[in-house]
Amino acid sequence: MRPHLASSMNPKDSTNPDSLDKPLTLVGHLQELRSRVIKSIFCILICFVFIFSYAEDLLLFLVKPIGRLVFIAPQEAFTTNIKIVFLASLFLSSPFIIYQIWKFVSVGLMPRERKFVLIFGPLSFVFFILGAGFGYFIIVPIGLRFLLSFATEFIPAMITLSKYISFLATLVFAFAIVFQLPLISLFLTKIGIVTPRFLSEKRRHAVVFIFIIAAMLTPPDVITQILMALPLLFLYEIGIIFSKLVYHSA
Repeated sequence: MRPHLASSMNPKDSTNPDSLDKPLTLVGHLQELRSRVIKSIFCILICFVFIFSYAEDLLLFLVKPIGRLVFIAPQEAFTTNIKIVFLASLFLSSPFIIYQIWKFVSVGLMPRERKFVLIFGPLSFVFFILGAGFGYFIIVPIGLRFLLSFATEFIPAMITLSKYISFLATLVFAFAIVFQLPLISLFLTKIGIVTPRFLSEKRRHAVVFIFIIAAMLTPPDVITQILMALPLLFLYEIGIIFSKLVYHSA
């Protein structure tokens, strides 16, 4: 770790320019993290209250890729509606949450590096939306088409509401997160943590790690794991290209 990564602003002195380069203790980092988490939770709660009345409309939109669903427990429809509203609130508040994450990261950067947060913060949200859209409009239909192809006349497909929403949320949010990979490579190159040569030399390790991550983030079947691993491998290569483009200017 670089020595200057420990320097940051104390959350209690964040308005004082002279405190920008003062070391932040472990307690200070925990206080900063606590502050960011509380703000994010508060934003999610506000979005939850706002979105709650649109739960039925959200459900109709989310079930489009599969059509008709069933529920097998009296409380399943209600609890799933709550889950949908929560996930939608998380998605709607994602710009603010991403901003809080980058602000927390910035406290460990040098003053000249903090300006990158103003660039990478909005870009993170753009990549988040791209990843979520890719997961919902491309990966989910492909995955459902394959998995439901095993239904027969004697083994009909009866997908429950809660299982489908869990399947959908896992893929959509997983792709929204992994689409940050090129941006992370670019950011780490700009602040001098990694180089294009390092990323290229670690490609074999990255392939193994990517398939492990795909297995952890997707439902337990090979097809959806491959559907995530392949875009991840592509994103890793894009990250190397981004790293090469900014390496000499970093």
